[in-house]
Amino acid sequence: MKPGNSLQGTVQVPGDKSISHRSVMFGAIAQGTTRVKGFLPGADCLATIACFRNMGVSITQESPTSLTIEGAGWEGLHEPNQLLDVGNSGTTIRLMLGILAGRSFYSAVAGDESIARRPMDRVLHPLREMGAQVDGRQGGRFTPLGIRGGGLQGIRYQSPVASAQIKSCLLLAGLQAKGETVVEEPYRSRDHSERMLRAFGAEVNSFSGGVSVRGGQQLSGREVRVPGDISSAAFPMIAALLVPGSQVTLQDVGVNPTRTGILDVLKAMGATIEVKETGEWCGEPVGDITISTSTLFGTEIGGELIPRLIDEIPIIAVAATQAKGKTIIRDAAELKVKETNRIAVTAGELTKLGARIEETEDGMVIEGGTPLTGGICDSRGDHRIGMATAIAGLIAKGGVTVHNADAINVSFPGFSELMSRLGKVHS
Repeated sequence: MKPGNSLQGTVQVPGDKSISHRSVMFGAIAQGTTRVKGFLPGADCLATIACFRNMGVSITQESPTSLTIEGAGWEGLHEPNQLLDVGNSGTTIRLMLGILAGRSFYSAVAGDESIARRPMDRVLHPLREMGAQVDGRQGGRFTPLGIRGGGLQGIRYQSPVASAQIKSCLLLAGLQAKGETVVEEPYRSRDHSERMLRAFGAEVNSFSGGVSVRGGQQLSGREVRVPGDISSAAFPMIAALLVPGSQVTLQDVGVNPTRTGILDVLKAMGATIEVKETGEWCGEPVGDITISTSTLFGTEIGGELIPRLIDEIPIIAVAATQAKGKTIIRDAAELKVKETNRIAVTAGELTKLGARIEETEDGMVIEGGTPLTGGICDSRGDHRIGMATAIAGLIAKGGVTVHNADAINVSFPGFSELMSRLGKVHS
């Protein structure tokens, strides 16, 4: 992308990736029909559809963003006759392992090279404690994994990190286990699973420090409307902040408080943002976000804020390069086990453009106020790195060319077209 016109207009970003995954999974294990509107037809979510079809679930894609899922309950899942391939999707594999752990059949699960490098023991350790039989490479830490499920017993588990994937995996296993399953976290992580499980009829108990479920529960199919993904909205939002004379409104974005850390950080940096809540979809608050070009100031980001914006850190780093003063990001070691080591890759790619970033053990220190010089960046196969460096191109002298930009389709099909539409001259 290259510098050009101010960004103006009202647009909608694709459906929330986390909620899209869950709509397919929960619909597949529910009794009855689930209809999904606003589904994200990105590669990760399509991998989830493929996995559940391979277990015998009827899923019809009426359009790219509309699904009909015919669920037959837990017992409607059948032993797959081929490998369950999750592609590049960490959400698919970790949540699906919680479902497979309770099913009395054998399954084998794997993904691409990125998934093969990402440790699975953070979910497999508690699943084994519940009674699941799972094996894989390096003592069962890495894919491919073989699972023979069934016979689970509820446990109380103290998660060492605040992770919605760990929590969701254990809730899905706990729904199939004898007794109660309790998951405690150091900080509150995203609560999409709790909200959607309740919408599907499950009883889920949230308390200070964690969440619990009792086994033996059945879900019921329902209508699901997926809000726009705030993690995707973060890219045009920050573009509007940085490109002079811009004002952009993003409609129907999910504003779940466990996901709005990006809004809190940008406001702390001095951004002009207006959020107008417009309703609630399947337990998820939804609203319109309007953001205008603003003078930004450095800030500190860490602690319990991190789980609420972990996916937005690469684009926050782009904003920080243009802020006055220093921005410090800490407690974000979780970024090392994403699609890439996002700490190292974010620092490395933005440094190519002239940014002053020091990588730390659990984050980075960014010196603001540095003009970006433009150049060539590489997504490294990571959709959020691809979009962050593309947005940097809107303010970098000479623009930025992003190699392996097709990775962006994982979470934001139509990203380039949307940004081009905002950059057209408006009369």
